[in-house]
Amino acid sequence: MGEFELIRRFFQPLSVMASREQLILGPGDDCAIQRVPADRDLVFSVDTLVEGAHFPHDYPAFNLGWRSLAVAASDLAAMGASPVCFTLALTLPAADERWLSEVARGLARASETFRLSLAGGDTTRGPLTLSLQVHGTVPAGGALRRSGARVGDRICVTGPLGNAGAALDFLGVTEPSQAQKAVLASYHFPRPPIELAQALIGAASAAIDISDGLLADLNHILSASGVGASIDPGCIPLSKALVELTGDRAVELALSAGDDYELCVCINDEALMSLPEAVRSQLTTIGRVEAGSGLRLEGGRSLSGASGYDHFGRSV
Repeated sequence: MGEFELIRRFFQPLSVMASREQLILGPGDDCAIQRVPADRDLVFSVDTLVEGAHFPHDYPAFNLGWRSLAVAASDLAAMGASPVCFTLALTLPAADERWLSEVARGLARASETFRLSLAGGDTTRGPLTLSLQVHGTVPAGGALRRSGARVGDRICVTGPLGNAGAALDFLGVTEPSQAQKAVLASYHFPRPPIELAQALIGAASAAIDISDGLLADLNHILSASGVGASIDPGCIPLSKALVELTGDRAVELALSAGDDYELCVCINDEALMSLPEAVRSQLTTIGRVEAGSGLRLEGGRSLSGASGYDHFGRSV
Protein backbone atom coordinates (compact mmCIF):
# COMPACT_ATOMS: atom_id res chain seq x y z
CA MET A 1 0.00 0.00 0.00
CA GLY A 2 1.46 3.34 -1.06
CA GLU A 3 1.50 6.63 0.82
CA PHE A 4 -1.40 8.23 -1.05
CA GLU A 5 -3.61 5.15 -0.77
CA LEU A 6 -2.81 5.03 2.96
CA ILE A 7 -3.91 8.66 3.37
CA ARG A 8 -7.05 8.19 1.25
CA ARG A 9 -8.22 5.06 3.07
CA PHE A 10 -7.45 5.85 6.67
CA PHE A 11 -7.16 9.60 7.18
CA GLN A 12 -9.04 11.55 4.53
CA PRO A 13 -12.40 10.51 6.08
CA LEU A 14 -11.41 12.45 9.23
CA SER A 15 -11.94 15.70 7.33
CA VAL A 16 -15.66 15.22 6.77
CA MET A 17 -16.59 16.75 10.14
CA ALA A 18 -15.01 20.06 9.16
CA SER A 19 -16.98 23.28 9.37
CA ARG A 20 -16.62 24.70 5.89
CA GLU A 21 -17.16 28.16 7.35
CA GLN A 22 -13.61 28.05 8.78
CA LEU A 23 -11.85 25.09 7.16
CA ILE A 24 -12.30 26.02 3.51
CA LEU A 25 -10.08 23.27 2.10
CA GLY A 26 -8.91 20.09 3.81
CA PRO A 27 -6.76 17.11 2.73
CA GLY A 28 -5.98 16.52 -0.92
CA ASP A 29 -4.28 19.74 -1.99
CA ASP A 30 -0.83 21.19 -1.34
CA CYS A 31 -2.10 23.19 1.63
CA ALA A 32 -5.23 23.43 3.71
CA ILE A 33 -7.11 26.73 3.80
CA GLN A 34 -8.50 28.10 7.04
CA ARG A 35 -10.61 31.25 7.21
CA VAL A 36 -10.37 33.16 10.50
CA PRO A 37 -13.33 35.47 11.28
CA ALA A 38 -12.43 39.15 11.65
CA ASP A 39 -13.31 39.24 15.35
CA ARG A 40 -11.27 36.14 16.25
CA ASP A 41 -7.58 35.40 16.82
CA LEU A 42 -5.95 32.24 15.49
CA VAL A 43 -4.19 30.11 18.11
CA PHE A 44 -2.18 27.02 17.24
CA SER A 45 0.17 24.53 18.85
CA VAL A 46 2.12 21.41 17.88
CA ASP A 47 2.81 18.26 19.89
CA THR A 48 5.07 15.33 19.02
CA LEU A 49 4.64 11.85 20.52
CA VAL A 50 7.47 9.35 20.13
CA GLU A 51 7.13 5.63 20.82
CA GLY A 52 9.09 4.70 23.93
CA ALA A 53 9.19 8.28 25.21
CA HIS A 54 5.54 9.39 25.23
CA PHE A 55 3.78 6.06 24.93
CA PRO A 56 4.90 2.44 25.45
CA HIS A 57 6.03 0.10 22.72
CA ASP A 58 3.09 -1.95 21.41
CA TYR A 59 0.65 0.60 22.80
CA PRO A 60 -2.93 -0.07 21.56
CA ALA A 61 -3.44 1.86 18.35
CA PHE A 62 -6.99 3.01 19.18
CA ASN A 63 -5.79 4.44 22.49
CA LEU A 64 -2.91 6.15 20.72
CA GLY A 65 -5.23 7.78 18.21
CA TRP A 66 -7.42 9.24 20.96
CA ARG A 67 -4.58 10.20 23.27
CA SER A 68 -2.46 11.93 20.62
CA LEU A 69 -5.27 14.30 19.66
CA ALA A 70 -6.44 14.85 23.24
CA VAL A 71 -2.92 15.85 24.33
CA ALA A 72 -2.73 18.38 21.49
CA ALA A 73 -6.26 19.68 22.17
CA SER A 74 -5.27 20.34 25.78
CA ASP A 75 -3.08 23.22 24.57
CA LEU A 76 -6.14 24.81 22.97
CA ALA A 77 -8.00 24.44 26.26
CA ALA A 78 -5.17 26.22 28.08
CA MET A 79 -5.80 29.30 25.91
CA GLY A 80 -9.59 29.11 26.06
CA ALA A 81 -9.74 28.39 22.33
CA SER A 82 -12.57 26.92 20.30
CA PRO A 83 -11.12 23.98 18.29
CA VAL A 84 -11.22 24.10 14.50
CA CYS A 85 -8.83 21.65 12.83
CA PHE A 86 -5.57 19.71 13.08
CA THR A 87 -2.78 18.40 10.89
CA LEU A 88 -1.03 15.07 11.34
CA ALA A 89 2.52 14.10 10.44
CA LEU A 90 2.82 10.34 10.88
CA THR A 91 6.11 8.46 10.79
CA LEU A 92 5.65 4.68 10.48
CA PRO A 93 8.11 1.77 10.57
CA ALA A 94 5.69 -0.11 8.25
CA ALA A 95 2.22 0.34 6.75
CA ASP A 96 0.34 -2.15 8.93
CA GLU A 97 -3.30 -1.97 7.77
CA ARG A 98 -4.81 -3.29 11.02
CA TRP A 99 -2.80 -0.81 13.10
CA LEU A 100 -3.67 2.07 10.77
CA SER A 101 -7.36 1.22 10.91
CA GLU A 102 -7.33 1.29 14.71
CA VAL A 103 -5.30 4.48 15.11
CA ALA A 104 -7.58 6.19 12.56
CA ARG A 105 -10.62 4.97 14.52
CA GLY A 106 -9.21 6.44 17.74
CA LEU A 107 -8.42 9.71 15.99
CA ALA A 108 -11.93 9.83 14.52
CA ARG A 109 -13.54 9.31 17.94
CA ALA A 110 -11.38 12.06 19.47
CA SER A 111 -11.91 14.31 16.45
CA GLU A 112 -15.67 14.10 16.95
CA THR A 113 -15.41 14.59 20.72
CA PHE A 114 -13.12 17.63 20.56
CA ARG A 115 -14.60 19.01 17.32
CA LEU A 116 -11.27 19.01 15.51
CA SER A 117 -11.28 18.06 11.85
CA LEU A 118 -8.25 16.81 9.95
CA ALA A 119 -6.98 19.53 7.61
CA GLY A 120 -3.98 17.70 6.15
CA GLY A 121 -0.60 16.21 7.00
CA ASP A 122 2.18 13.94 5.84
CA THR A 123 3.37 10.35 6.15
CA THR A 124 6.87 8.92 6.00
CA ARG A 125 8.84 5.82 7.04
CA GLY A 126 10.85 5.70 10.26
CA PRO A 127 10.50 5.18 14.05
CA LEU A 128 6.86 5.47 15.14
CA THR A 129 6.16 9.16 15.75
CA LEU A 130 3.04 11.32 15.58
CA SER A 131 3.18 15.12 15.32
CA LEU A 132 -0.14 16.94 15.52
CA GLN A 133 -0.68 20.65 15.05
CA VAL A 134 -4.00 21.95 16.34
CA HIS A 135 -5.71 25.18 15.32
CA GLY A 136 -8.41 27.06 17.18
CA THR A 137 -9.76 30.57 17.56
CA VAL A 138 -10.52 32.90 20.47
CA PRO A 139 -12.30 36.26 20.67
CA ALA A 140 -9.82 38.89 19.53
CA GLY A 141 -7.51 39.78 22.43
CA GLY A 142 -9.20 37.30 24.75
CA ALA A 143 -6.84 34.32 24.86
CA LEU A 144 -5.90 33.00 28.29
CA ARG A 145 -2.16 33.28 28.88
CA ARG A 146 0.42 32.25 31.44
CA SER A 147 1.55 35.80 32.11
CA GLY A 148 -1.50 37.43 33.74
CA ALA A 149 -1.48 36.10 37.32
CA ARG A 150 -1.81 38.84 39.98
CA VAL A 151 -1.09 38.91 43.70
CA GLY A 152 -4.15 37.74 45.62
CA ASP A 153 -5.53 35.56 42.82
CA ARG A 154 -6.83 32.15 43.75
CA ILE A 155 -5.01 29.21 42.22
CA CYS A 156 -7.53 26.62 41.04
CA VAL A 157 -7.48 23.29 39.24
CA THR A 158 -10.27 21.90 37.09
CA GLY A 159 -10.25 18.26 38.18
CA PRO A 160 -8.51 15.48 40.11
CA LEU A 161 -4.77 15.10 39.59
CA GLY A 162 -2.37 12.17 39.80
CA ASN A 163 -4.43 9.45 38.10
CA ALA A 164 -2.39 9.29 34.90
CA GLY A 165 0.87 9.12 36.83
CA ALA A 166 -0.43 6.22 38.90
CA ALA A 167 -1.58 4.44 35.73
CA LEU A 168 2.01 3.92 34.59
CA ASP A 169 2.37 1.13 37.16
CA PHE A 170 -0.58 -0.77 35.67
CA LEU A 171 -0.18 -0.47 31.90
CA GLY A 172 0.82 -4.12 31.61
CA VAL A 173 -1.88 -5.54 33.88
CA THR A 174 -4.08 -7.98 31.93
CA GLU A 175 -7.02 -8.04 34.35
CA PRO A 176 -7.03 -4.65 36.11
CA SER A 177 -9.15 -4.00 39.19
CA GLN A 178 -11.88 -1.36 39.13
CA ALA A 179 -9.54 1.17 40.72
CA GLN A 180 -6.82 0.34 38.22
CA LYS A 181 -9.29 0.71 35.35
CA ALA A 182 -10.21 4.15 36.64
CA VAL A 183 -6.65 5.50 36.63
CA LEU A 184 -5.86 3.75 33.34
CA ALA A 185 -8.81 5.51 31.72
CA SER A 186 -7.31 8.84 32.75
CA TYR A 187 -4.06 7.90 31.02
CA HIS A 188 -5.51 6.33 27.86
CA PHE A 189 -8.40 8.73 27.29
CA PRO A 190 -7.70 12.20 28.75
CA ARG A 191 -10.47 14.77 28.32
CA PRO A 192 -9.13 18.32 28.49
CA PRO A 193 -11.85 20.72 29.74
CA ILE A 194 -12.22 22.70 26.51
CA GLU A 195 -15.70 24.11 27.09
CA LEU A 196 -14.92 25.05 30.70
CA ALA A 197 -11.83 26.93 29.53
CA GLN A 198 -13.89 28.92 27.02
CA ALA A 199 -16.19 29.96 29.86
CA LEU A 200 -13.18 31.36 31.75
CA ILE A 201 -12.25 33.91 29.07
CA GLY A 202 -12.57 37.37 30.57
CA ALA A 203 -12.54 35.98 34.11
CA ALA A 204 -9.31 34.02 34.61
CA SER A 205 -6.09 36.03 34.73
CA ALA A 206 -3.81 33.13 33.74
CA ALA A 207 -4.05 29.47 32.79
CA ILE A 208 -1.96 26.48 31.76
CA ASP A 209 -2.69 22.83 31.05
CA ILE A 210 -1.24 20.34 33.51
CA SER A 211 0.87 18.12 31.27
CA ASP A 212 4.26 18.00 33.02
CA GLY A 213 2.98 18.04 36.60
CA LEU A 214 1.25 20.68 38.74
CA LEU A 215 4.45 22.01 40.31
CA ALA A 216 6.26 22.38 37.00
CA ASP A 217 3.33 23.92 35.16
CA LEU A 218 2.30 26.29 37.96
CA ASN A 219 5.91 27.46 38.11
CA HIS A 220 5.64 28.36 34.41
CA ILE A 221 2.76 30.70 35.29
CA LEU A 222 4.67 32.21 38.21
CA SER A 223 7.76 32.81 36.12
CA ALA A 224 5.81 34.35 33.22
CA SER A 225 3.78 36.54 35.60
CA GLY A 226 6.65 37.62 37.89
CA VAL A 227 4.91 36.46 41.07
CA GLY A 228 5.14 33.77 43.73
CA ALA A 229 2.52 31.49 45.26
CA SER A 230 1.63 29.15 48.07
CA ILE A 231 -0.51 26.06 47.67
CA ASP A 232 -1.97 23.60 50.13
CA PRO A 233 -1.39 20.03 48.88
CA GLY A 234 -4.24 18.89 51.10
CA CYS A 235 -6.68 20.84 48.94
CA ILE A 236 -5.73 19.14 45.67
CA PRO A 237 -8.64 16.99 44.45
CA LEU A 238 -7.75 13.28 44.40
CA SER A 239 -9.81 10.42 43.05
CA LYS A 240 -10.85 7.57 45.34
CA ALA A 241 -9.12 5.18 42.96
CA LEU A 242 -5.81 7.05 43.26
CA VAL A 243 -5.91 7.04 47.06
CA GLU A 244 -6.86 3.36 47.14
CA LEU A 245 -3.98 2.38 44.85
CA THR A 246 -1.20 4.67 46.07
CA GLY A 247 -2.00 5.68 49.64
CA ASP A 248 0.54 8.21 50.92
CA ARG A 249 2.00 8.62 47.40
CA ALA A 250 -1.24 10.12 46.06
CA VAL A 251 -0.37 13.74 46.86
CA GLU A 252 3.15 13.42 45.45
CA LEU A 253 1.71 12.03 42.20
CA ALA A 254 -0.82 14.86 42.07
CA LEU A 255 1.98 17.40 42.49
CA SER A 256 4.47 16.02 40.02
CA ALA A 257 3.36 13.12 37.83
CA GLY A 258 1.83 14.96 34.87
CA ASP A 259 -0.29 13.73 31.94
CA ASP A 260 -3.51 14.81 33.67
CA TYR A 261 -4.47 17.46 31.07
CA GLU A 262 -6.61 19.37 33.52
CA LEU A 263 -6.06 23.13 33.84
CA CYS A 264 -4.37 25.24 36.49
CA VAL A 265 -6.10 28.62 36.58
CA CYS A 266 -5.49 31.90 38.40
CA ILE A 267 -8.56 34.03 39.10
CA ASN A 268 -9.45 36.79 41.56
CA ASP A 269 -12.31 36.43 44.03
CA GLU A 270 -14.64 38.88 42.30
CA ALA A 271 -14.21 37.25 38.90
CA LEU A 272 -14.73 33.80 40.41
CA MET A 273 -17.98 34.81 42.09
CA SER A 274 -19.24 36.35 38.85
CA LEU A 275 -19.07 33.00 37.07
CA PRO A 276 -22.18 30.81 36.76
CA GLU A 277 -22.40 28.16 39.46
CA ALA A 278 -22.06 25.42 36.84
CA VAL A 279 -18.64 26.83 35.94
CA ARG A 280 -17.55 27.84 39.43
CA SER A 281 -18.30 24.38 40.83
CA GLN A 282 -15.72 22.83 38.50
CA LEU A 283 -12.87 24.87 40.01
CA THR A 284 -11.10 23.74 43.20
CA THR A 285 -9.02 26.36 45.03
CA ILE A 286 -5.63 25.01 46.10
CA GLY A 287 -3.71 28.20 46.92
CA ARG A 288 -3.04 31.89 46.35
CA VAL A 289 -0.74 34.01 44.23
CA GLU A 290 1.71 35.99 46.38
CA ALA A 291 4.23 38.78 45.96
CA GLY A 292 7.82 37.74 45.37
CA SER A 293 8.91 34.65 43.52
CA GLY A 294 8.89 30.89 43.88
CA LEU A 295 6.36 28.37 45.09
CA ARG A 296 5.74 27.48 48.73
CA LEU A 297 3.82 24.44 49.95
CA GLU A 298 1.72 24.99 53.06
CA GLY A 299 1.86 22.50 55.89
CA GLY A 300 5.64 22.16 55.87
CA ARG A 301 5.76 19.77 52.94
CA SER A 302 9.10 19.88 51.17
CA LEU A 303 9.43 20.47 47.44
CA SER A 304 12.25 17.91 47.27
CA GLY A 305 11.24 14.72 45.50
CA ALA A 306 8.25 16.37 43.84
CA SER A 307 9.08 17.71 40.40
CA GLY A 308 7.63 17.78 36.93
CA TYR A 309 8.52 15.99 33.73
CA ASP A 310 11.26 17.38 31.50
CA HIS A 311 12.31 15.72 28.24
CA PHE A 312 16.01 16.42 28.86
CA GLY A 313 16.22 15.93 32.62
CA ARG A 314 13.73 14.60 35.14
CA SER A 315 13.70 17.61 37.49
CA VAL A 316 11.94 20.90 36.84
